[in-house]
Amino acid sequence: MAEKRDYYEVLGVAKTATADELKKAYRKKAIQYHPDRQGDKTEAEKKEAEEMFKEAAEAYEVLSDPDKRARYDQFGHAGMGGQGGFGGGFGGGMSMEDIFSHFGDIFGGGFGGFGGFGGGGRRGTRRRQNVGDDLRITVKVTLQDVAHGVTKKIKIPRNAECEDCKGTGAKNGTDFTTCSACNGTGTQVRTQQTMFGMMQSEVVCPQCHGNGRTINNKCEKCGGEGVKKVEEVISINIPAGVADGNILRVQGKGNAPRFGGVSGDLHVVISEEKDSELIREDNNIFYNLMIDFPTAVFGGKVEVPTIDGMVRVTIDPGTQPGKVLRLKGKGLPSPNYYGTGDQYINISVYIPETLNKEEREAIEKLRDSENIKPTEEKKKSIFQRMRDFFQ
Repeated sequence: MAEKRDYYEVLGVAKTATADELKKAYRKKAIQYHPDRQGDKTEAEKKEAEEMFKEAAEAYEVLSDPDKRARYDQFGHAGMGGQGGFGGGFGGGMSMEDIFSHFGDIFGGGFGGFGGFGGGGRRGTRRRQNVGDDLRITVKVTLQDVAHGVTKKIKIPRNAECEDCKGTGAKNGTDFTTCSACNGTGTQVRTQQTMFGMMQSEVVCPQCHGNGRTINNKCEKCGGEGVKKVEEVISINIPAGVADGNILRVQGKGNAPRFGGVSGDLHVVISEEKDSELIREDNNIFYNLMIDFPTAVFGGKVEVPTIDGMVRVTIDPGTQPGKVLRLKGKGLPSPNYYGTGDQYINISVYIPETLNKEEREAIEKLRDSENIKPTEEKKKSIFQRMRDFFQ
């Protein structure tokens, strides 16, 4: 499958699907393409079923995780960027056995050893890999950051792998022995009856807790934990078009696990700071411009702020309150690369609250002028513009 399909399409669910609906849909797909259901198929059909099985598992892995789902809904497959799913795909990430181990709870006991796809067979002596905890931080961005993208350097406290023992927790990284209960695999095989017959699943070895080894002498640097607390400065690339509440993921920058393994991920929550003058709505920008009465009557040039600085706009003679000017392309870029929003300028006219004698006399002379009074047609026109603006 050269081009990734939409994850919701893969599972056959709506974008509003609940967690339970996603689980049921994935379970149905997994049963349909399970290796034990492909016995009488040709090799080509078995290969196709394997790809469909992997595709369904990848879709469920993303959509069943609230953070990943939110990122996928916002950015699509581009938002995964090798960070979501199984390391950007199953080819270089999880094997078929990993899929069964990862999602086994859906089937009430899991799928462990099996024969069918890819030659089958249990993983044998491959040691179960520990995964560290994810971390979460909040990063503030301005409208200018959102418009152009930005790289932020953030200092975070995290558990990092001990350099002296390479995360093993053992002195010099070598003073340990292989666990006798699991022969170093970190797992033990459990056989049980499922809807497909007798199936084997792997569970964490209770003796070594999945490490596959027993420490003889602890590392003095980390006290046998395999990790140490550090403060690390991390560069976070924030793409243009992000919105408040979006979550980005930096792979491998969470906590390292005890006794070695793969570090968790760092989840970066975007917090957008409110601008003092500009208002954001989706990818459009709004600005409320107040002009004086003479400018509204005679027209003129005024400066207004935009994301990229001040620009001069033309006010036509006879401009009415509520008129909206549009600056095309002066909004924010779309994170899905679907173009750029616009900036809208809502015009209001300042009416002075107090007047001196000369000002009052000048305006009094205009009171009875028919050209000063609004016609019914003008009244309707102004009302319609105001209604269109707020709809």
